[in-house]
Amino acid sequence: MPLGGHRVPGTTGTRTQFNLGLGLPFLALALVVIADLVGAETQHFDRLLVIGPALAAITWNVRGTLAVGVLAMVLRLVLAVAQGDPASDIISAELVLAAVIAASVWVSEVRTRYERDLSEVTAVAEVVQRVLLRPLAPRLGRVEMHLLYVSAAAKARIGGDFYEAVQVPGGVRVMLGDVQGKGLGAVETASVLLGSYRAAVADAPDLAALADRLEEGLRQYGAWDPDSDAAERFATVLLLELPDDEDVVRLLSCGHPAPLLQHDGRVRPVAFTAPSLPVNLAGLYASRHVVEEAPFGPGDRLLLFTDGVSETRDRAGDFYPLRERLGAWAAEPADRVLPLLHHDLADYGAAGLDDDVAALLLVRPPAPAALPEPATPEAAR
Repeated sequence: MPLGGHRVPGTTGTRTQFNLGLGLPFLALALVVIADLVGAETQHFDRLLVIGPALAAITWNVRGTLAVGVLAMVLRLVLAVAQGDPASDIISAELVLAAVIAASVWVSEVRTRYERDLSEVTAVAEVVQRVLLRPLAPRLGRVEMHLLYVSAAAKARIGGDFYEAVQVPGGVRVMLGDVQGKGLGAVETASVLLGSYRAAVADAPDLAALADRLEEGLRQYGAWDPDSDAAERFATVLLLELPDDEDVVRLLSCGHPAPLLQHDGRVRPVAFTAPSLPVNLAGLYASRHVVEEAPFGPGDRLLLFTDGVSETRDRAGDFYPLRERLGAWAAEPADRVLPLLHHDLADYGAAGLDDDVAALLLVRPPAPAALPEPATPEAAR
């Protein structure tokens, strides 16, 4: 996984399967011909040549499927003539094979059209991903960033989890959030919150004001489009500020799971004395945002995550032991932690990864060792 970038699903296995599928119709035709030639005189397998065009419809385009079908008809004709079949039997068998070829060509056309439409939709999804969930820079200011993002929807690029990190005057501000529910409604809500965050992150005086801007942005969107599903959803959000001139991290939680801090060799959750309500629920009662502060110096790590990580269950119903795992990986290089987490989550979950997963590892790199000062002439004497 690239530093600070999206996890890109591997495609090597899919490509290999596709290449095997291209050769499968010809393999089937060859096996049928061999079986017919070496079989007993009373056993004929040439009618099984219909398998060729049927298999071609799965992976070949229309012209390829038609070519495999024509080859099957030629082989059927050669075998029938060699076996001395009556002309009536040859014609009837060829007509049946022609009908199968016509059906296979139609299936290939429908499949090709569907794949073309899916390719266009995927291209649009990739553009949306770049706009909404932009890849993070490997480093901003004094902070290294490593990202894991997996959508629960099959083949989807984006889901209800969202993130952003922006360098502002004096430090870096980070947001990680999780929208209630899944699907396009959750993506819509996430897009509204990301837009509000990006518009306010640079000029908001503090994290409390930034949280208010998120509330206001979602409220305005609901007033503008009251029928939108986004107006009915809430989101848990974690806001962070990492100043350049202090070895601390400031945090504000709007109902979000507490991040895990690795400091002085220990891993512990950040304690929130007064977490706020999730965004879009703050109007339930009067409350004020409380900003917490924790040490975050050279060599420290901070793991932000959504409930797709912490609430993954095994077959016995036990939650994923994230704190213990992170402690066990404390000596691992930072760029190895999230790949380890991804594979471990997939193995641990009883149903694999059945929820959106977002995890962001923030690292304050150790200060470089000071170089020895050059000896002065006086010291040399």
